[in-house]
Amino acid sequence: MATNENLPPNVIRQLAKELKNLDDSPPEGIKVIVNDDDFATIFADIEGPSGTPYENGIFRMKLILSRDFPHSPPKGFFTTKIFHPNIATSGEICVNTLKKDWNPSLGLRHVLLVVRCLLIEPFPESALNEQAGKLLLENYEEYARHARLFTGIHALKPKNKPKIGAISESNTALNRDQSNTVLNEISTSSASKAFGSNLQDQNTAPSAVLGGTSAVVKKDGPLTVKGPVDKKKMDARKKSLKRL
Repeated sequence: MATNENLPPNVIRQLAKELKNLDDSPPEGIKVIVNDDDFATIFADIEGPSGTPYENGIFRMKLILSRDFPHSPPKGFFTTKIFHPNIATSGEICVNTLKKDWNPSLGLRHVLLVVRCLLIEPFPESALNEQAGKLLLENYEEYARHARLFTGIHALKPKNKPKIGAISESNTALNRDQSNTVLNEISTSSASKAFGSNLQDQNTAPSAVLGGTSAVVKKDGPLTVKGPVDKKKMDARKKSLKRL
């Protein structure tokens, strides 16, 4: 098992700096997984770029550094199965940045970004997966179908974070609307019971029930009482008034 002891101290210091930078400011769509005991093997989770057959999938890859890094390039592998012209069925990655175009001044960030760009723009001319390369050149729809199938089966699924408070806000609004509806129904029901539901003439005020007697309110006049008033109640009221 590889450990930091396999790398020279100056390389360890440089890698520690780069990994901290990647942790503080990760590249878009890439999450680096750091093992402090082994900088020689670096893992990263790469989000499938939108608009590609790898969308909605997360693919894990690893970079293996040799003892003479950065003078020699790291070796790259996908540990997640993926259907791609430049990625072998074994997971080995074929990209010029990790081969003839390697430069010791290139950092890990650059390597990871190049690999993610490879998911956006494959190079079928230098295919490690011949079937994927041939389909990409001859029948893109069939190539994309294969790639989406592999993505759906093997790739990790991104975690969707729900918006905090979205459910409670929705319920609050719903409760508020229901309360308003109930209040309106109560008001309408009460009005209907008090005034009656058959209002034919807008100029005629609704009838009301006052102490067991029927009353009608005229448009510009006082309240007129219909029907006889209990004589005993009237006498009792007069006596009460005389006492005051």
